[in-house]
Amino acid sequence: MTTAAKGPDDLAQGQKPVRRLDRVIIRFAGDSGDGMQLTGDRFTSETASFGNDLSTLPNFPAEIRAPAGTLPGVSSFQLHFADHDILTPGDAPNVLVAMNPAALKANIADVPRGAEIIVNTDEFTKRAMQKVGYADSPLEDGSLEGYRVHPVPLTTLTVEALKEFELSRKDAGRSKNMFALGLLSWMYHRPTEGTENFLKAKFAKKPDIAAANIAAFRAGWNFGETTEDFAVSYEVAPAAAAFPTGTYRNISGNLALSYGLVAASRQADLPLYLGSYPITPASDILHELSRHKNFGVRTFQAEDEIAGIGAALGAAFGGSLAVTTTSGPGVA
Repeated sequence: MTTAAKGPDDLAQGQKPVRRLDRVIIRFAGDSGDGMQLTGDRFTSETASFGNDLSTLPNFPAEIRAPAGTLPGVSSFQLHFADHDILTPGDAPNVLVAMNPAALKANIADVPRGAEIIVNTDEFTKRAMQKVGYADSPLEDGSLEGYRVHPVPLTTLTVEALKEFELSRKDAGRSKNMFALGLLSWMYHRPTEGTENFLKAKFAKKPDIAAANIAAFRAGWNFGETTEDFAVSYEVAPAAAAFPTGTYRNISGNLALSYGLVAASRQADLPLYLGSYPITPASDILHELSRHKNFGVRTFQAEDEIAGIGAALGAAFGGSLAVTTTSGPGVA
Protein backbone atom coordinates (compact mmCIF):
# COMPACT_ATOMS: atom_id res chain seq x y z
CA MET A 1 0.00 0.00 0.00
CA THR A 2 1.24 3.52 -0.75
CA THR A 3 0.04 7.01 -0.02
CA ALA A 4 0.57 10.41 -1.57
CA ALA A 5 0.99 12.45 1.59
CA LYS A 6 3.22 15.48 1.20
CA GLY A 7 5.96 16.89 3.37
CA PRO A 8 7.41 20.34 4.01
CA ASP A 9 8.81 20.67 0.50
CA ASP A 10 5.80 19.06 -1.18
CA LEU A 11 7.69 15.88 -2.00
CA ALA A 12 5.24 13.13 -2.97
CA GLN A 13 5.49 10.16 -0.66
CA GLY A 14 4.10 7.60 -3.02
CA GLN A 15 7.47 6.13 -3.96
CA LYS A 16 7.96 4.13 -0.77
CA PRO A 17 5.62 1.51 0.72
CA VAL A 18 3.59 2.45 3.77
CA ARG A 19 2.91 -0.09 6.50
CA ARG A 20 -0.20 0.33 8.67
CA LEU A 21 0.24 -0.10 12.44
CA ASP A 22 -2.27 0.10 15.27
CA ARG A 23 0.19 1.57 17.79
CA VAL A 24 3.83 2.68 18.18
CA ILE A 25 6.13 3.46 21.11
CA ILE A 26 8.98 5.87 20.36
CA ARG A 27 11.74 6.92 22.75
CA PHE A 28 13.97 9.93 22.05
CA ALA A 29 17.18 9.82 24.12
CA GLY A 30 20.26 12.00 24.37
CA ASP A 31 22.17 14.40 26.61
CA SER A 32 20.14 16.78 28.75
CA GLY A 33 21.25 19.54 26.36
CA ASP A 34 20.19 17.72 23.18
CA GLY A 35 16.60 18.94 23.31
CA MET A 36 14.94 15.55 23.70
CA GLN A 37 12.09 16.95 25.79
CA LEU A 38 11.34 19.59 23.16
CA THR A 39 11.57 17.01 20.39
CA GLY A 40 9.21 14.66 22.18
CA ASP A 41 6.83 17.47 23.04
CA ARG A 42 6.59 18.59 19.42
CA PHE A 43 6.05 15.04 18.16
CA THR A 44 3.36 14.66 20.83
CA SER A 45 1.58 17.87 19.84
CA GLU A 46 1.48 16.89 16.17
CA THR A 47 0.30 13.40 17.09
CA ALA A 48 -2.51 14.87 19.18
CA SER A 49 -3.57 17.17 16.34
CA PHE A 50 -3.56 14.17 14.00
CA GLY A 51 -6.15 12.47 16.21
CA ASN A 52 -4.26 9.57 17.78
CA ASP A 53 -4.75 8.64 21.40
CA LEU A 54 -1.46 9.03 23.25
CA SER A 55 0.41 8.83 26.54
CA THR A 56 3.89 10.17 27.28
CA LEU A 57 6.70 9.65 29.79
CA PRO A 58 9.36 12.39 29.99
CA ASN A 59 12.46 11.14 31.83
CA PHE A 60 14.90 13.71 33.20
CA PRO A 61 18.48 13.15 34.43
CA ALA A 62 18.85 12.29 38.11
CA GLU A 63 21.61 14.89 38.47
CA ILE A 64 21.59 18.63 37.86
CA ARG A 65 23.18 18.83 34.38
CA ALA A 66 25.46 15.83 34.70
CA PRO A 67 28.62 15.83 32.53
CA ALA A 68 27.86 15.54 28.82
CA GLY A 69 28.06 12.04 27.40
CA THR A 70 27.66 10.24 30.72
CA LEU A 71 24.97 7.77 31.74
CA PRO A 72 23.56 9.97 34.58
CA GLY A 73 23.14 12.80 32.09
CA VAL A 74 20.84 10.94 29.68
CA SER A 75 17.45 12.55 29.14
CA SER A 76 14.65 10.76 27.32
CA PHE A 77 11.07 11.23 26.20
CA GLN A 78 8.80 8.27 25.45
CA LEU A 79 5.57 8.51 23.49
CA HIS A 80 2.96 5.80 22.98
CA PHE A 81 0.35 6.60 20.34
CA ALA A 82 -2.36 4.46 18.76
CA ASP A 83 -5.51 4.24 16.69
CA HIS A 84 -7.41 3.08 19.79
CA ASP A 85 -7.77 4.01 23.46
CA ILE A 86 -4.52 3.51 25.41
CA LEU A 87 -3.75 4.03 29.10
CA THR A 88 0.04 3.91 29.53
CA PRO A 89 3.18 5.30 27.85
CA GLY A 90 4.28 1.71 27.22
CA ASP A 91 7.23 -0.35 28.40
CA ALA A 92 9.28 -1.44 25.39
CA PRO A 93 9.94 1.13 22.64
CA ASN A 94 9.47 0.05 19.03
CA VAL A 95 11.86 2.83 18.02
CA LEU A 96 14.83 4.22 19.95
CA VAL A 97 16.49 7.43 18.77
CA ALA A 98 19.92 7.51 20.44
CA MET A 99 21.82 10.76 20.06
CA ASN A 100 25.04 9.41 21.60
CA PRO A 101 26.62 6.24 23.09
CA ALA A 102 25.35 7.05 26.58
CA ALA A 103 21.77 7.26 25.31
CA LEU A 104 22.14 3.89 23.59
CA LYS A 105 23.67 2.14 26.60
CA ALA A 106 21.18 3.62 29.08
CA ASN A 107 18.16 2.49 27.07
CA ILE A 108 19.11 -0.60 25.06
CA ALA A 109 17.95 -2.99 27.80
CA ASP A 110 14.36 -1.75 27.31
CA VAL A 111 14.38 -2.21 23.53
CA PRO A 112 12.98 -5.56 22.30
CA ARG A 113 14.70 -7.53 19.57
CA GLY A 114 13.53 -6.54 16.12
CA ALA A 115 12.91 -2.93 17.11
CA GLU A 116 14.37 -0.03 15.17
CA ILE A 117 17.31 1.96 16.52
CA ILE A 118 18.35 5.26 14.96
CA VAL A 119 21.81 6.33 16.14
CA ASN A 120 23.73 9.55 15.61
CA THR A 121 26.99 8.05 14.35
CA ASP A 122 28.81 11.39 14.66
CA GLU A 123 28.84 11.01 18.44
CA PHE A 124 30.24 7.47 18.47
CA THR A 125 33.84 8.57 18.88
CA LYS A 126 36.36 6.45 20.77
CA ARG A 127 36.41 8.83 23.73
CA ALA A 128 32.62 9.06 23.94
CA MET A 129 32.26 5.28 23.88
CA GLN A 130 34.97 4.74 26.50
CA LYS A 131 33.20 7.26 28.76
CA VAL A 132 30.23 4.89 29.11
CA GLY A 133 32.20 1.63 29.13
CA TYR A 134 32.12 0.53 25.49
CA ALA A 135 35.44 -1.18 24.70
CA ASP A 136 34.42 -1.46 21.05
CA SER A 137 31.80 0.27 18.97
CA PRO A 138 28.39 -1.38 19.47
CA LEU A 139 27.67 -0.39 15.86
CA GLU A 140 30.45 -2.71 14.66
CA ASP A 141 30.91 -5.50 17.23
CA GLY A 142 27.71 -7.38 16.38
CA SER A 143 25.96 -6.65 19.68
CA LEU A 144 23.09 -4.95 17.82
CA GLU A 145 22.52 -7.69 15.25
CA GLY A 146 19.06 -8.46 16.61
CA TYR A 147 17.84 -4.93 15.92
CA ARG A 148 17.11 -2.91 12.80
CA VAL A 149 19.84 -0.30 13.17
CA HIS A 150 19.84 2.91 11.14
CA PRO A 151 23.23 4.65 11.43
CA VAL A 152 22.66 8.32 10.60
CA PRO A 153 25.29 11.09 10.89
CA LEU A 154 22.72 13.48 12.34
CA THR A 155 25.16 16.24 13.28
CA THR A 156 26.97 16.22 9.93
CA LEU A 157 23.72 16.21 7.96
CA THR A 158 22.32 19.04 10.07
CA VAL A 159 25.44 21.17 9.66
CA GLU A 160 25.37 20.54 5.90
CA ALA A 161 21.68 21.50 5.73
CA LEU A 162 22.44 24.78 7.52
CA LYS A 163 25.57 25.78 5.61
CA GLU A 164 23.78 28.76 4.06
CA PHE A 165 23.23 30.21 7.54
CA GLU A 166 26.02 32.11 9.26
CA LEU A 167 26.32 29.66 12.13
CA SER A 168 29.34 27.94 13.64
CA ARG A 169 29.45 24.14 13.41
CA LYS A 170 28.64 23.96 17.12
CA ASP A 171 25.62 26.25 16.83
CA ALA A 172 24.36 24.52 13.68
CA GLY A 173 24.78 21.13 15.35
CA ARG A 174 22.37 22.14 18.10
CA SER A 175 19.55 21.80 15.57
CA LYS A 176 20.16 18.07 15.15
CA ASN A 177 17.15 17.36 17.33
CA MET A 178 14.98 19.13 14.75
CA PHE A 179 16.57 17.02 12.01
CA ALA A 180 15.69 13.90 14.02
CA LEU A 181 12.16 15.23 14.55
CA GLY A 182 11.76 15.79 10.81
CA LEU A 183 12.94 12.25 10.09
CA LEU A 184 10.52 10.69 12.60
CA SER A 185 7.72 12.94 11.34
CA TRP A 186 8.29 11.52 7.86
CA MET A 187 8.45 7.95 9.17
CA TYR A 188 5.07 8.22 10.89
CA HIS A 189 3.27 10.73 8.66
CA ARG A 190 3.01 13.40 11.34
CA PRO A 191 1.71 16.89 10.42
CA THR A 192 4.47 19.48 10.01
CA GLU A 193 2.78 22.88 9.90
CA GLY A 194 2.29 23.06 13.67
CA THR A 195 5.98 22.49 14.40
CA GLU A 196 7.06 25.12 11.89
CA ASN A 197 4.63 27.64 13.39
CA PHE A 198 5.87 26.74 16.86
CA LEU A 199 9.49 27.39 15.87
CA LYS A 200 8.58 30.73 14.31
CA ALA A 201 6.82 31.78 17.52
CA LYS A 202 9.50 30.42 19.87
CA PHE A 203 12.29 32.27 18.06
CA ALA A 204 10.22 35.29 16.99
CA LYS A 205 12.97 37.63 18.24
CA LYS A 206 15.66 35.55 16.49
CA PRO A 207 14.28 34.91 12.98
CA ASP A 208 17.60 33.49 11.76
CA ILE A 209 17.54 30.82 14.47
CA ALA A 210 13.90 30.05 13.65
CA ALA A 211 14.75 29.69 9.96
CA ALA A 212 17.72 27.43 10.76
CA ASN A 213 15.63 25.11 12.93
CA ILE A 214 12.91 24.93 10.29
CA ALA A 215 15.53 24.16 7.65
CA ALA A 216 16.93 21.33 9.82
CA PHE A 217 13.41 19.99 10.40
CA ARG A 218 12.68 19.97 6.66
CA ALA A 219 16.07 18.41 5.92
CA GLY A 220 15.25 15.53 8.28
CA TRP A 221 11.93 14.95 6.52
CA ASN A 222 13.57 15.03 3.10
CA PHE A 223 16.35 12.69 4.25
CA GLY A 224 13.76 10.08 5.21
CA GLU A 225 12.06 10.53 1.86
CA THR A 226 15.21 10.09 -0.22
CA THR A 227 17.60 7.79 1.68
CA GLU A 228 17.76 4.09 0.86
CA ASP A 229 18.17 3.18 4.55
CA PHE A 230 14.52 3.92 5.32
CA ALA A 231 12.63 1.83 2.79
CA VAL A 232 9.27 1.92 4.59
CA SER A 233 7.22 4.57 6.36
CA TYR A 234 4.42 3.83 8.80
CA GLU A 235 0.85 4.97 9.29
CA VAL A 236 -1.13 4.96 12.53
CA ALA A 237 -4.70 6.04 11.83
CA PRO A 238 -6.57 8.50 14.09
CA ALA A 239 -8.43 6.94 17.01
CA ALA A 240 -11.78 7.88 15.48
CA ALA A 241 -13.55 4.70 16.56
CA ALA A 242 -12.50 5.08 20.21
CA PHE A 243 -13.48 8.72 20.64
CA PRO A 244 -16.56 10.56 19.35
CA THR A 245 -16.12 13.75 17.36
CA GLY A 246 -15.50 16.68 19.67
CA THR A 247 -12.92 19.00 21.20
CA TYR A 248 -10.09 17.30 23.10
CA ARG A 249 -7.17 18.61 25.12
CA ASN A 250 -3.55 17.47 25.03
CA ILE A 251 -2.67 17.83 28.73
CA SER A 252 0.49 17.16 30.73
CA GLY A 253 0.56 15.43 34.09
CA ASN A 254 1.76 18.64 35.78
CA LEU A 255 -1.12 20.65 34.35
CA ALA A 256 -3.64 17.95 35.29
CA LEU A 257 -2.24 17.87 38.85
CA SER A 258 -2.45 21.66 39.10
CA TYR A 259 -6.09 21.67 38.04
CA GLY A 260 -6.79 18.80 40.43
CA LEU A 261 -5.31 20.72 43.35
CA VAL A 262 -7.38 23.81 42.56
CA ALA A 263 -10.52 21.68 42.23
CA ALA A 264 -9.78 19.90 45.52
CA SER A 265 -9.35 23.20 47.36
CA ARG A 266 -12.66 24.48 46.01
CA GLN A 267 -14.47 21.28 46.90
CA ALA A 268 -12.98 21.32 50.41
CA ASP A 269 -13.65 25.06 50.77
CA LEU A 270 -10.03 25.58 51.84
CA PRO A 271 -7.51 28.03 50.35
CA LEU A 272 -4.74 26.30 48.40
CA TYR A 273 -1.13 27.01 49.39
CA LEU A 274 1.96 25.80 47.53
CA GLY A 275 5.39 26.09 49.14
CA SER A 276 7.95 24.97 46.56
CA TYR A 277 11.52 25.24 45.36
CA PRO A 278 11.54 25.34 41.54
CA ILE A 279 13.25 22.38 39.88
CA THR A 280 12.56 20.70 36.55
CA PRO A 281 10.08 19.22 35.84
CA ALA A 282 8.07 20.13 38.96
CA SER A 283 8.47 23.86 38.28
CA ASP A 284 5.54 23.69 35.87
CA ILE A 285 3.17 23.17 38.82
CA LEU A 286 4.46 26.32 40.54
CA HIS A 287 4.14 28.27 37.29
CA GLU A 288 0.57 27.08 36.69
CA LEU A 289 -0.76 27.55 40.22
CA SER A 290 0.67 31.08 40.37
CA ARG A 291 -1.81 31.98 37.62
CA HIS A 292 -4.87 31.14 39.71
CA LYS A 293 -4.99 33.72 42.50
CA ASN A 294 -8.64 34.26 41.58
CA PHE A 295 -9.35 30.80 43.05
CA GLY A 296 -7.69 31.68 46.35
CA VAL A 297 -4.38 30.04 45.45
CA ARG A 298 -1.18 31.30 47.07
CA THR A 299 2.26 30.22 45.87
CA PHE A 300 5.59 30.68 47.63
CA GLN A 301 8.92 30.19 45.85
CA ALA A 302 11.25 29.08 48.62
CA GLU A 303 15.06 29.18 48.73
CA ASP A 304 15.33 25.39 48.98
CA GLU A 305 13.20 22.24 49.38
CA ILE A 306 13.35 22.27 53.19
CA ALA A 307 11.99 25.83 53.28
CA GLY A 308 9.22 24.79 50.86
CA ILE A 309 8.25 21.92 53.14
CA GLY A 310 8.34 24.14 56.22
CA ALA A 311 6.14 26.76 54.57
CA ALA A 312 3.63 24.10 53.49
CA LEU A 313 3.49 22.66 57.02
CA GLY A 314 2.93 26.10 58.48
CA ALA A 315 0.17 26.84 55.97
CA ALA A 316 -1.49 23.51 56.84
CA PHE A 317 -1.51 24.40 60.54
CA GLY A 318 -2.98 27.76 59.52
CA GLY A 319 -5.96 26.11 57.84
CA SER A 320 -4.92 25.84 54.20
CA LEU A 321 -4.89 22.87 51.86
CA ALA A 322 -1.09 22.89 51.65
CA VAL A 323 1.24 21.08 49.27
CA THR A 324 4.87 21.08 48.19
CA THR A 325 6.34 19.90 44.89
CA THR A 326 9.74 18.53 43.96
CA SER A 327 11.56 16.26 41.52
CA GLY A 328 14.88 14.65 40.64
CA PRO A 329 17.78 15.44 43.00
CA GLY A 330 15.59 17.73 45.14
CA VAL A 331 13.26 15.03 46.43
CA ALA A 332 11.48 16.63 49.37
